[in-house]
Amino acid sequence: QVQLVESGGGLVQAGGSLRLSCAASGSIFSINTMGWYRQAPGKQRELVASIDSGGSTNYADSVKGRFTISRDGAKKTMDLQMNSLKPEDSGVYYCRYITLGRVSWGQGTQVTVSP
Repeated sequence: QVQLVESGGGLVQAGGSLRLSCAASGSIFSINTMGWYRQAPGKQRELVASIDSGGSTNYADSVKGRFTISRDGAKKTMDLQMNSLKPEDSGVYYCRYITLGRVSWGQGTQVTVSP
């Protein structure tokens, strides 16, 4: 069982920046993938960015060049630096952990970008 706790959401004006953090605890295997997903009202949850335990990253086209995902294996944390935010980036951001077919989700943190 893996527990995930997100932090760092909030309200920011368009063009601003936010940094989200996800802290993992519990039975964490060395080989895993962590990622950030977001869900806007009335829309499906979508992948924002992911990073595996080898450091390989993947980004949604809509955030490439603006967002940077990183992780610290020793601290069991994952961050998402979000720059040049747009109103369409608003939503609830969820941290996800997956290993050996088992998936864990955090409770989510709200990001609101005002025009």
